[in-house]
This record gives sequence, C-alpha cells and structure tokens, in this order.
Amino acid sequence: MASQTDASPIAQTARTPDLLAQRFAATRRLSLDLVATLSDADASAQSMPDASPAKWHLAHTTWFFETFILRDHVPGYRAFDDRYAYLFNSYYEAEGPRHARPQRGLLTRPSLADICIWRAHVDTAVQTALPDLPPAAHILIELGIQHEQQHQELLLTDVKHLFAQNPLGPAVWKADTAIASEVAQFSAMNWIEGKAGIAAVGHGGDGFSFDCEGPRHDTLLAPHALASRPVSNEEWQQFIADGGYHTPSLWLSDGWAWVQAESIEAPAYWHGDRQFTLSGWQAIDPAAPVTHISFFEADAFASWAGARLPTEFEWEAAAARRDPASGQQLDSAGPVQPAAAADDADLQQMFGSVWEWTGSAYRPYPGFRAAPGAVGEYNGKFMSGQFVLRGGSCATPRGHARASYRNFFYPHQRWQFTGVRLAKDL
Repeated sequence: MASQTDASPIAQTARTPDLLAQRFAATRRLSLDLVATLSDADASAQSMPDASPAKWHLAHTTWFFETFILRDHVPGYRAFDDRYAYLFNSYYEAEGPRHARPQRGLLTRPSLADICIWRAHVDTAVQTALPDLPPAAHILIELGIQHEQQHQELLLTDVKHLFAQNPLGPAVWKADTAIASEVAQFSAMNWIEGKAGIAAVGHGGDGFSFDCEGPRHDTLLAPHALASRPVSNEEWQQFIADGGYHTPSLWLSDGWAWVQAESIEAPAYWHGDRQFTLSGWQAIDPAAPVTHISFFEADAFASWAGARLPTEFEWEAAAARRDPASGQQLDSAGPVQPAAAADDADLQQMFGSVWEWTGSAYRPYPGFRAAPGAVGEYNGKFMSGQFVLRGGSCATPRGHARASYRNFFYPHQRWQFTGVRLAKDL
C-alpha cells in the first residue's frame, strides 16, 4: 500500500537499464511510425485549440527527455537548440514562458524533418547516458515513456480531428477489412453485479503509476451493477431516433446549454449513416461501441436508458481482476477504430476500444500530494472541473493502461475515443 505522504510522480519500478533502453527505443520508434504517412503540412496544422499538430507532439516529447533527463542528469549536456524550450514546453510554469497553445499550428518552422533530426540526437544521447544514470533518472525515463504514450494517443486523435475538417475526407491508413469482417454479430447487454462494501482503490505495489492514481485507500461501494459492455452505435441511434438530443429533461443544465449552443445532433464525426475515421469516411458499424461522445451526452443517454454512469471506483473494482493489456489497443501504426465485442461473456471491453466516462469528478485522493518541481505539475494542477474516464481505447498503446489509471477531460470534450458503459443501483 502506498504511503499517504508519498509525493513521487510514479511508483518506484525495478527495471534494468537494458530493459528500459529497449522500451525507450520502441516507444520513440512507434511515434515516428504513426506519422510516417503524413506530409510536413499534415504534421504542422492545428484544427482547434484543444488539439496540437502532430509535429508538436513529436517535439514536445523530445523536449521532455532533453530537459528532465539530459539537462538535469547528464553533466555538460548542451541543448540541441536553445529556442526549442520556448516552442515546445506545454504547461510547465516552472520551466518558464512558452508559445501559446492555440498558436501551435503557426509553427511552420522548424520543419517535420528538423524535428526528426532533433529526436534522433536526443535518442542517441539518452541511450548513451542511460547505463550510467542514477536511479532517479531511470524513474524519469519511465515517466517520459508513459508521457510519450499519452501523446501517441493524442497525436492520433488530433490528426483525426484535423483530417475531418478536410472536404476530401483523407485517410491516414486504408481501412482494415479484417476488423470490418469481425463485426457482424451483436453481443447482448447484460447486467453484472458489482462488488459492494469496502473496497481498496488506487494504485498499490511496485509497478508504474501516475501520482494522481494514489495513495491507495478504502472506499465504500453501494450495491450496483455494470453493463456487460459499452453502449453500441445502434443503441445510440435509437437514442437519436427517440429525440434524445431534443429532450431537455434528459440533460444536465450545462449539457443542454452546450447542445443548444453547438447544435449537437449526434456523436462527433457522424454524418447520416457514415462516420469519419482515420481511414476516411466509413459506414457506421451498429455493433461497435459508440465513441466521440462528451460527458454531457453520456449522462443524457444514461438518463434516457433509465440508468446512470458508474463511479470511477465501481469501474476500478470490476476491472481489478482483468488483464489491462487485453482488448483492442494500439500495437503498431495502422487503422484505428473501435470494434464490436466478441461475445456475451461477463464484462467485456473493460480495457481498450473506448475510454469510458464515469460520473466521478477528477479530484485528489485522500493524502495526495504533488511532487516537488516541474514534474509535480503533471496531473495535480488539473484537478478542477473535469471528469474521470477509465479503461483506455483502441488508440491507447498496449501496456499503458491499468485498473487504477485515471484519464480526465472537461465535460464538453469529445474528440478523444470516448464512450460509455452504463451502471445502475441495486
């Protein structure tokens, strides 16, 4: 059980330098694979303030390693380009001023090729220094790997949003016909009784975790049940047909105001019976989990269905005995789109496919303390006005998620692969 005063940004993880070097190299390589089909223009454009250019993701993750590993732990290291710190710092106030987030798409220079040269330089420097680095630096390399995996998912969803603005409907990759052929059958939605009583939640043990996942503590779960799978596209189409987007009694006040102000009629990327994907415009698969929905939409659907959203602890208790590396997750560069559950057995798709909105506000656990210094800004400063999502998605790198993992977004945001699993009281 984690100490109530543990301020470490991640749990102490026993890893050999060789294994850490292999994971570092594989993670850095996957990021480049994800942009291999993009042009410099594709990688430089920014479609909205919430999104960032693909080139910026490649650069920011490189800045992270150069700053917190090479600058801070390798004597005599000199930055590849002193100007890059201003361009590619994200939100770390302790690291000084930075280029404004909504204007990242104006950074036509440095080019994508220039960023790749910088990445190669930093990668070589980290690999060379790694065997002689102190344990504290190894911990930060692990944090950097996990940080880059987060940005790999963000890169994919940001490129998807960018390409969706193009009337040509361009594709990053051709559709995966093998996946499409597997979605012919529906799995039933059953109710699975969840754990009730006192449950230990939050990260414990020696594996990696972000600071916001702890300390581990006890919580009380009321009798409840979870749906056996996420809500499907067909079920969402029924919600639309029944006037779900035009019935104010189903919506939270802020949600209804958002629906009215933004003229929301369906999940993001839907147009009639088609949806935009990273493989361009495709037919909506009725059996696949609905995705790109906001917290407001998830909550309204739950009200329409006579159910509610699960709490994050109900979800965690159910997921604790399941393999977090299972399910539809990102293994390599290629088509990314949620697919239908394979069968009707027990709880399905707890990990992968779509992030699942919970009804829990993103707030600190009892005893939480942010780490000192810049890395302490990683999660704690965002614990206001956001809601927790659990489970990972089809764009989450395999091995990145775990039962205690807490993703978080504002209630109106939906450009990520966000879906919903229902819950009800017993």
